[in-house]
Amino acid sequence: MAIWFHRIFLLLLVSSCASSDFLENPDFESPPLNLSSNGAFVLLDQNTTLPGWTFQGTVQYVTSPDLPDSGHAVQLGEDGKINQTFIARGDDLNYILTFALIPGGENCSSSSGLSVSGPDSNAVFSYRQNYSKVPWQSYSHNLGKWGNSEPLNLVLESQTIDSESNSTCWPIVDTLLIKTVGVTLDQDSGNLLTNGGFESGPGFLPNSTEGVLIDAVPSLIQSALTQWSVIGTVRYIDSEHFHVPEGKAAIEILADTTPSGIQTATTDTSEGSRYNLTFTLGDANDACIGNFLVGVEAGSAAQNFTLQSNGTGSGEKFGLVFVADKAAAQISFTSYSVTITKEDVLCGPVIDEVIVHPLSGTASLKPTWLLLVFALLYVAVL
Repeated sequence: MAIWFHRIFLLLLVSSCASSDFLENPDFESPPLNLSSNGAFVLLDQNTTLPGWTFQGTVQYVTSPDLPDSGHAVQLGEDGKINQTFIARGDDLNYILTFALIPGGENCSSSSGLSVSGPDSNAVFSYRQNYSKVPWQSYSHNLGKWGNSEPLNLVLESQTIDSESNSTCWPIVDTLLIKTVGVTLDQDSGNLLTNGGFESGPGFLPNSTEGVLIDAVPSLIQSALTQWSVIGTVRYIDSEHFHVPEGKAAIEILADTTPSGIQTATTDTSEGSRYNLTFTLGDANDACIGNFLVGVEAGSAAQNFTLQSNGTGSGEKFGLVFVADKAAAQISFTSYSVTITKEDVLCGPVIDEVIVHPLSGTASLKPTWLLLVFALLYVAVL
């Protein structure tokens, strides 16, 4: 009976954190008013208004069949900036932004970056070769945690990365999606990790088949991947377009010139006690062929794991026994293998179903009824 109630409250909790539409004209399909022409790149001037957005500097309205969502976007040129203020709904929710980034041209000597800012968060993104099969990429950014009815000003502006470049490809942005993420509970109440199945993360853009790229974020609080920090770059993948070992989402680690990976910490472990870490290592069914080498660290233990991938959606469960070196033992997965598909797209090992539980007789879990009370209180305040 306790398990049944736990699952019911979990469903209530998850449903309260579903994606919502917060932005007006997030895909720029509502065209600017008073356009001076109908070309592929049209400069917005002081007589032009862009529905839902304010703008400054050099901003162009772009029309192209190579763009997501019917082919309209905006390009932020020199000093180009757009912004929109929306209102937070609900208390203590993280607001995760996903957006499409497109290069401004071909054969450029430098690509300008896209600066994305919230009231107290900022990150710079740039289009990179070999990270997608399509001519655009999806990125994510955590705008922070905000209370009900608080205003959030979202700002996107161009930023020159290479000051010595003679030619700069200014960024094109399209299809913005904001997802709210609150407190999440793992379905397995025996797991000492939060979000060990990676079900809580950034939203996937409509019509996207490439997943969502998450760049390096050293802080668990600021990460778009709930309760996991990121080293290098990883791809958040969905079960609709990739092989996901369990649930609807997983992480594909993309090692390039340097290793990439993810890291988190356990909850309520006891220093000196023994625990078992289990996880699934596989491939995303994206034609990623090679020998994966993943380094795993858990508390005081470290071990390398390998998997020969044929790129068709294989997977294997592994385990590691470790001794907790502190109350919040660090858990990390790092990929040291650089693998590329035949289409010259970076790929790598998939991590999913990460579970930590105490070995028999070494530690005890908090009673399930405490989790139920916590879930009740959280739902009650929403």
